Amino acid sequence: MNVDKLMLQLEQKHPGEVEYLQAVREVLESIEDIYNQNPQFEAAGIIERIVEPDRILTFKIPWVDDSGKVNVNLGYRVQFNNAIGPYKGGLRFHPSVNLSGLKFLGFEQIFKNSLTTLPMGGGKGGSDFNPKGKSDAEVMRFCQAFMMELWRLIGPETDVPAGDIGVGGREIGFLYGMYRKLARENTGVLTGKGGTWGGSLVRPEATGFGNVYFAKEMLATKGETFEGKTVAISGFGNVAWGAALKATELGAKVVTMSGPDGYIYDPEGISGEKIDYMLELRASNNDIVKPYSYKFESGQFYEGKKPWEQKVDIALPCAIQNELNKEDAEMLVKNGCICVSEGANMPCTPEAIEVIQSNKLLYGPGKAANAGGVATSGLEMSQNSMKLSWSREEVDEKLHSIMCNIHEACVKYGKGTDGHVDYVKGANIAGFLKVANAMLDQGVI
Repeated sequence: MNVDKLMLQLEQKHPGEVEYLQAVREVLESIEDIYNQNPQFEAAGIIERIVEPDRILTFKIPWVDDSGKVNVNLGYRVQFNNAIGPYKGGLRFHPSVNLSGLKFLGFEQIFKNSLTTLPMGGGKGGSDFNPKGKSDAEVMRFCQAFMMELWRLIGPETDVPAGDIGVGGREIGFLYGMYRKLARENTGVLTGKGGTWGGSLVRPEATGFGNVYFAKEMLATKGETFEGKTVAISGFGNVAWGAALKATELGAKVVTMSGPDGYIYDPEGISGEKIDYMLELRASNNDIVKPYSYKFESGQFYEGKKPWEQKVDIALPCAIQNELNKEDAEMLVKNGCICVSEGANMPCTPEAIEVIQSNKLLYGPGKAANAGGVATSGLEMSQNSMKLSWSREEVDEKLHSIMCNIHEACVKYGKGTDGHVDYVKGANIAGFLKVANAMLDQGVI
């Protein structure tokens, strides 16, 4: 395999799909050596097959708003690879949704799901619909129209969507209600469901919990813990909320959270009623964090800035892709940060990752560090299949175990002769090998 040659071919076939091409290059560069050591992969065209989705589904979604106006949005489902199980990945409702972004997320999902050791393939989907500012009735009508197009393409053993940005419990409820009506069955076809109708405990905070569990394992390799550490977190959605709860529980002090308007720095720590207030802000659909500084005197608001300029021990980017750039990474290094663990999908730019890794900071890539969300979705699928409901403690224990196993796999394939662990390489190789060997066993299909 020649990475540059393959990337040139992909760039010609998929011009302008920056996020997707960035994700593919990262994986190919990590697995190049082990791929070339296994000629059976080359003979079966594994790379050429794995970098292209099995299928891409695009459809229009006409819906009527409260004023009676007809609106039309675009819907997508990228079914990327199902060699180890049904397609699994979230639905994202946001104006920024486009095919390149969904292909990037679906490609990453293949390896993330593989790392969990659960039988789940990779997929992603969504729409350029923006639920913010819409009434419940408008969101319901849109979700019902979306599912009218999607329902024939999904199923508990075919494709199991979940929530993502813009798709929370409300949206999953509306989507599932229409699916149930059309399919005339109650199944585990969507995850992130309500607790009274098939949902799993811990699911809302699972990605954040899992990220902290992964960081905890990384820190342990250096004889460190969360106890007494200061933590910067970006975002204030479910991932940031879960990460803040678990980091605080492990003895750390979370000092930042952020929104599109800037970030809050609270040297006394963001926990308890302060986190509850952040959740209230998010629920108001204002998507801003500035009011925190009015509510709590200890909180300082930094307009239009990112939290990575603060002096902290641990950084957990939990907001959006490419939010932490080279300059941010250099500031973290300068301020003595020892660990960066990704709670969002690809939140660090390639240049930032280079700075982090070259300075030997512990670095948890998203496909490993934020796999807790999809892992718990997989646990929800298991509960649905068995018609059982596990306690919060049982789910959290299983999640913790899965994240520890992911860390072990990353160390196995990423540990160098000098003892340093390249978690990017380890995660990519571990995730790739499982899927590649499954594809090899099943023939060219």
